[in-house]
Amino acid sequence: MKYTIRGQRMEVTAALREYVEKKLTRLERYFEAPPETDVQVTLSVTKGSSAVEVTLPLPGMFLRAEEKSNDMYASIDLVVDKLERQIRKHKTKLNRRMKQDNQARIFKETVPGATSSATALLLDEEEDFELVRTKRFKFRPMEVEDAILQMNLVGHNFYVFANSATKEMNVVYRRNDGTYGLIEAD
Repeated sequence: MKYTIRGQRMEVTAALREYVEKKLTRLERYFEAPPETDVQVTLSVTKGSSAVEVTLPLPGMFLRAEEKSNDMYASIDLVVDKLERQIRKHKTKLNRRMKQDNQARIFKETVPGATSSATALLLDEEEDFELVRTKRFKFRPMEVEDAILQMNLVGHNFYVFANSATKEMNVVYRRNDGTYGLIEAD
């Protein structure tokens, strides 16, 4: 894996870069063969809070995690732990999906150095996704601003709508910083 590490409102020192790479290489033990991918890491400091965001593109999917704390090194540790939990939790399902798509397995079945209790923990973490509700809506074309207004009126964090400008299905969503985002089909 290659790492692209950038800082927002801060300079990425050699020590920080080395620490990030060292911690993220821990994830390679979960893969059959480390993917030839460019891992995007963004380090930022806002009002005394250190944030780390990692995006790991894999064939047909993305792993993404973000963590904030008062210390940059602690944030790095937390984000790597979160990515490890995501991989452990979903590796069986992801491997099964890759097998159905006739692609090579991505993740190893067992992790080198894992104890039997750790393996049992991994098996306990596997879960089935339970769909508890299905809704059907008629989509009327609307502007992005109208969709944001509708989202706020219903009190949700996202809103699916037919964009009147592009005639495509779009999603508006509320970001963690209070601003809004728009997802368009590619």
